[in-house]
Amino acid sequence: MTEHGPNTSPALFDHAAFARVGRSPYTGIVVLFTAVLMISNISATKGIAFFTDSEFAVGPLQILPIITDGGFFLFPLAYILGDVLSEVYGFAATRRAVLYGFGAVALSALCFWITQQLPPADFYEGQESFENVLGVVPRMLIAGLAGYAVGQLLNSYVLVRIKERTREKYLWARLIGSTVVGEFADTLIFCSIAAGVIGITTWGDFVNFVIVGFLWKTLVEIVVLPVTYRVIAYVKKREPSYA
Repeated sequence: MTEHGPNTSPALFDHAAFARVGRSPYTGIVVLFTAVLMISNISATKGIAFFTDSEFAVGPLQILPIITDGGFFLFPLAYILGDVLSEVYGFAATRRAVLYGFGAVALSALCFWITQQLPPADFYEGQESFENVLGVVPRMLIAGLAGYAVGQLLNSYVLVRIKERTREKYLWARLIGSTVVGEFADTLIFCSIAAGVIGITTWGDFVNFVIVGFLWKTLVEIVVLPVTYRVIAYVKKREPSYA
């Protein structure tokens, strides 16, 4: 027996050993996907109103003012990244990324809650502001996690099922089709749970919140379709295992 152990060759210890990092873009996409999710969930705690000086309604549906949340401009990017993951890596790999994001949001919420409970220093004057922005509101956390998980999994499932039928053709159809299903489920679940927390109390505001959120996210997907095409092509070209 040597000092290295009975089954270990001394030659293995002649240099520093490191694990090899693969060249797959998957890790980078998952990191960005998770970051977008965490940032947009924090931004969503702020209620947003556009055209507050105007009022327009069609029956019970309020068109103006437009009511939404602070994550409206960023959250669609999470679905674009989800489309890239689903198109290139399939449902199982996307589901794993969704679970990573789910865990990251849950961990951040736990850390914010612990920080909120810690006694503030005498010189710290931002406790109330911290609680208002980052304080864990159970309904908001449940709304964000439930809407995200259901919406992203549906988005990925629909895209992959369409691709199994169309193969490499009609990318636009599976990108838009999956977004319509996933975004609608996500928006409806999130708004149903979180509406009261951000100050939406009337039926008209709630319907406006759902419709505006859904139409905005879907419209963004359509507008940036050429960019999504290029990103998917780029990832496919540089993914050694894509077949």
